[in-house]
Amino acid sequence: MARPEISLDYSKVFENEQGTKVKPFSLLARLYRNHMGKVALSAFFYTIKNSPTWILSIVTANIINIVSYPERHSMNEFWINMILVIIVVAQNIPTHTLHVSYISKAVRHVEAGLRSTLVRKMQQLSLSYHGDMNAGKLQSKVLRDVEAVDFLSRQMLMTIIPAAINLAIVVVLTLYNSWIVALFFLLMGPTAIYLVRFFNTKMSQRNREVRKNIEEMSGKVSETVEMIPVTRAHGLEEVEIRKVDAALENIRDRGHRLDVLEAYFGSSSWVIFQLFQVGCLFFTAYLSYQGYMEIGDIVMYQSFFNMMIGSVTSILNVYPNLVKGFESLHSVTEVLLSDETEEYKGKVKPDKFSGGYQFKGVSFNYKDSDRHVLDDFSLDVKPGETIAFVGESGSGKSTILNLIIGFYKPQSGSILIDGMPMSELSMSRYRQSLAIVLQNNILFSGSIRENITYGLPHISEEILQRAVWMANLQDVIDSLPEGLDTSVGEHGGRLSGGQRQRIAIARALVRDPKIIILDEATSALDNASERHVQNAMEQLMQGRTTFIVAHRLSTVKNADRIIVLKKGKIVETGTYEQLLDMKGEFFKLKNM
Repeated sequence: MARPEISLDYSKVFENEQGTKVKPFSLLARLYRNHMGKVALSAFFYTIKNSPTWILSIVTANIINIVSYPERHSMNEFWINMILVIIVVAQNIPTHTLHVSYISKAVRHVEAGLRSTLVRKMQQLSLSYHGDMNAGKLQSKVLRDVEAVDFLSRQMLMTIIPAAINLAIVVVLTLYNSWIVALFFLLMGPTAIYLVRFFNTKMSQRNREVRKNIEEMSGKVSETVEMIPVTRAHGLEEVEIRKVDAALENIRDRGHRLDVLEAYFGSSSWVIFQLFQVGCLFFTAYLSYQGYMEIGDIVMYQSFFNMMIGSVTSILNVYPNLVKGFESLHSVTEVLLSDETEEYKGKVKPDKFSGGYQFKGVSFNYKDSDRHVLDDFSLDVKPGETIAFVGESGSGKSTILNLIIGFYKPQSGSILIDGMPMSELSMSRYRQSLAIVLQNNILFSGSIRENITYGLPHISEEILQRAVWMANLQDVIDSLPEGLDTSVGEHGGRLSGGQRQRIAIARALVRDPKIIILDEATSALDNASERHVQNAMEQLMQGRTTFIVAHRLSTVKNADRIIVLKKGKIVETGTYEQLLDMKGEFFKLKNM
């Protein structure tokens, strides 16, 4: 029976860390708690595969003693030592392979799981968080920082744990042979700890500075790539180059300071432990001279001490990389521990939505702003009614649509859908009933078919073709070499603005939604296409609740009600003809 695969969702690992200071070692251990069996097996096979290093030291001492003192030893001991060395050396091939295999299984799974968890968290974070956090910084965390955590894991499993095993075995073997020499060996521990504590604070601080500079640079590069059409159009290439160069110079200077500090740390540790090794040689030689040990034992203890120095030095050499890894782990937790998640956390999943809405005294202002975009906004919308919002820029039209979608939650007042408070509804279930067409629609770099049927893999060809016809897309598809399967390029870059808009409209039409949200949905279309699409949309809107935002007042002519907004308040309500007869705000907008 196949063993079930461990989940890639590591969200629960971080649940208990909310609001607390993250302890890197503890967090790393929790990431690997489902893989401790693999880590233990890896350590076991490492111990076996590395046994030649200390066994060879013992055999070397034995051979020297057998040759130096033939009266005390027999030739049988000579042959036994030779056979033992051959066996322990040969076993290195299978045990080393198993050691690396078990480490790889654990590390690869944690790396994939951490990236998967970051992407899951990004889907849960609020739009205000994404608005504040540059996309380039988030990409840096998902790619660079997770890669650094992966490297940290490998250093821990392939350097730190093996070094600790070596140290433990060498100390035990030395204690078994001579407690006086073992005591000398143990003096290295406090020295190494002092070195780490002395350099730790500065190294952590400089790694954090470099990491933040790289994130800022990544954000600037991301913006530069997006701005290339505007930059070229205005001849501002040098301005963008200077902006990125300034960020790169900052990274260069901070990185240089970090490299110098790491070099100082490495050279200090090397000098100190070389002096320890010289001390070990003279100390054991003196003991042999006094008759406390045989000559071969000097070589054995010197080899043991070399192993200890090698283990401690390997730990100290990778220590700068560990600091970088822990800083990257801290960077990842900045996202994973963020509490700026989706504000609506309801669980109710109705079977269907009729599309009735009630706005009761809704007030809303954006983060870090005291000015209310909506102030005491109240409106009742019947199921199947078409409501249009018009007004000057900044009057609150798009904000109302964002509240309807559930992107934001009002600071006061309430929104009811079919009589149920929006705060009690499952947003995922609710949004499946929506079709949204925005002014600036986002396409992904797939085919036209994939963009229209996004999230609906089993849609029938008949429904798809009907949506294509209603969105006036057929002429576009007929002109393309691969028809519906033609790639649109990144963000739809191979298509015109009007073509992208029509694909977005087809995406909405194919969903057969209960509630429709149109934000300047036909703004990028020519007059002929707009008439065709408007006719199709009017067919779709029959019997469905529809919210429209439009600056072209001709597009809201057939709305059941037009809501005129000014500074977040309703100033006029009525049909197109009624509002014109009032000769008020709507009349002024029409004349403008």
